[in-house]
Amino acid sequence: MRINTTRFGRIDVDTADVLTFPSGLPGLEDCREWALLADATNDALGWLQSTSRGDVALAVVSPRRFVPDYQVRIPRSELTPLAIDDIRQAQVVVVVGQNGKALTLNLKAPIVINLESRTGRQVVASGELPMQFELTSHQPTLKKSA
Repeated sequence: MRINTTRFGRIDVDTADVLTFPSGLPGLEDCREWALLADATNDALGWLQSTSRGDVALAVVSPRRFVPDYQVRIPRSELTPLAIDDIRQAQVVVVVGQNGKALTLNLKAPIVINLESRTGRQVVASGELPMQFELTSHQPTLKKSA
């Protein structure tokens, strides 16, 4: 599958690598198929690139890389659509945002991906987790790219 993107130019994605989000993502419900791309210059950063809209790409990271004690509690009802039987089937990533000059992580609404079925869903975690966890100079920083 060939995708013309505004951020990465024209890229080829194997259809077997496409992730399906049956409900889309909040605010992007029309984007149901995504490719998870590695960042060429920063191994901590990944990109969820919409396959249907070349102008939509979300920066994502593994939350534990920046918040080692991050524990997410997700109601079973949120995970049921993903059919995750074993936690080892799941990959959790969070969206990187920007608040003024600081980079932030949305720890309250992680994206959970069933690695076996290649399906994903953004969920709302239980507990007191911030939607804009600000990365500080004490943590490994993300290099700005593309």
